[in-house]
Amino acid sequence: MLTELKREAYEANLALPRHGLIHLTFGNASAVDRRRGIFAIKPSGVDYPALTPSTMVLVDLEGRIVEGKLRPSSDTPTHRRLYLAFPAIGGIVHTHSLRATAFAQAGRPIPIFGTTHADYFCGDVPVTRKLTSREIGTAYEWETGNVMVERFKTLDPADFPGVLVNRHAPFTWGPTVAKAVEAAVAVEYIAHLALTSLRLEPKLARIEPALLKRHFQRKHGPAATYGQVGDS
Repeated sequence: MLTELKREAYEANLALPRHGLIHLTFGNASAVDRRRGIFAIKPSGVDYPALTPSTMVLVDLEGRIVEGKLRPSSDTPTHRRLYLAFPAIGGIVHTHSLRATAFAQAGRPIPIFGTTHADYFCGDVPVTRKLTSREIGTAYEWETGNVMVERFKTLDPADFPGVLVNRHAPFTWGPTVAKAVEAAVAVEYIAHLALTSLRLEPKLARIEPALLKRHFQRKHGPAATYGQVGDS
């Protein structure tokens, strides 16, 4: 069932260690079939070399396991919450990549200093508030999704394809799971650039608004000019 969806999720999961975004089994990727209301996600705690397309677990948007012999990722409720809140996204990636996670643990957004950042985000990479003791002690993974959704009350997930969960790590998304992987790579690279820039100039100001807008709009929105006609 949904062979192509499982293949997409499998390939996205394998891409994470290949890009140096994963250590041990910290992280996961999922892809959703919106028409069927089902997403494929990595099984919990399984080493990446042991994954195959058939090991991907299918879960519906009500939280029921549709297919799979293994338990789905412990982050499955978080993915489900994001799919329900952001209907335009087709894939989600969660990593504990080194530098982006350092910003998350510090509870700090990744400041936008240059055009590399502006090619992906229309501003700082946002960070959530801390979860409360009640949220941690109840449906923790679902509440993790809730604090991300809360943070996006005034943000467009198309303009900000990711967020740092305070004390935790980054989540990214995109119209496809391959684009969610690309966003995860970008967030880690952006975090590296920001930390390096701050070492060179601790009082560095954020990028000028006109330059941010120019670079972001080259790649995003109806007036985008980057790439070729028909590129997804």
